[in-house]
Amino acid sequence: MTRPTIRDVAARAGVSKSLVSLVLRDAPHVSPAKRAAVQAAIAELGYRPNAVARSLVSRRTGVLGIVIADHHNPFFADVIDGVDERAAAAGYAAVIRPSGGSAAREGAAVDKFLELRVDGLVMAGSSLPANRIAAVAAIVPVVLVTRSSRSPAVDTVLNDDGHGARLAVEHLIGLGHRRIAHIDGGRAPGGPARRKSYERTMRAHRLARQMNVAGGAFTQEGGAKAMRSLLATATPPTAVFACNDVAALGALGAMREAGLAAPRDISIVGYDNSSLAALPQSLLTTVDQPRMAMGRQAVELVLERLDGRTGVRRVVLEPGLIVRSTTGPPPG
Repeated sequence: MTRPTIRDVAARAGVSKSLVSLVLRDAPHVSPAKRAAVQAAIAELGYRPNAVARSLVSRRTGVLGIVIADHHNPFFADVIDGVDERAAAAGYAAVIRPSGGSAAREGAAVDKFLELRVDGLVMAGSSLPANRIAAVAAIVPVVLVTRSSRSPAVDTVLNDDGHGARLAVEHLIGLGHRRIAHIDGGRAPGGPARRKSYERTMRAHRLARQMNVAGGAFTQEGGAKAMRSLLATATPPTAVFACNDVAALGALGAMREAGLAAPRDISIVGYDNSSLAALPQSLLTTVDQPRMAMGRQAVELVLERLDGRTGVRRVVLEPGLIVRSTTGPPPG
């Protein structure tokens, strides 16, 4: 039995071969009627695209490279879910490589993806130098998630970290807290913006003298170490805004070691609204990032570049506050 071709599908649907190709790529601007006719013809004929032949003709592989900073962090897992969902809907395979936060490993992963001739790259939590990212974007479409870029060839998907941090701090102020500390995320994407917004919000509420930034990291160990340093001060805070959920959980662990509990002794707010935050043993108050939406949007920007868009896109998504059990009024 002869395998059906794009020509057969086009003839059965009464459209051109180029239009069939657009439907196969889930490209926009195809009328619903023609899209339905092509899809009906594909189903009737049992057509399956020949990936090798299609890549030779279109010079595309149908593969997107995804580099993430930390595959152990639930935030990135949710971003990947969004990436995979949108990529699959467009007929693309998403291949994922973690970097472990290492610029060297990230660079090696990018080089391997370029060797494999992926059609585009999504880089979440990238730590590569800006000039290296711009050089890669001259070869394939590149979208950064959680990190901004000044390159006109690099698209970005961001969460409004400044607004999210303000929501967290103002929530604590509204509960009556004044001694509010911040566990810093360092120079990792999102960290500086959240720290600056914490400081700006504290000053706006005339609480500059109560500011206390503890050096931490986007890790459980970093959160625990920062909380121990805060507890060792002469006047420990009554509330802490942590740079992310993982650090917040580390801080809660350090509190338990000291015989303290949230929110009875110290209130804690995280950031991300990861799956860990909703666990019964956590029930962490946190800032919600639209993680899956960020992943879907990143793939959408790659597809737009592949369809010929040239102008740079910077998409900023709005966070929200999720109040759970780790925040309450200050003790006493």
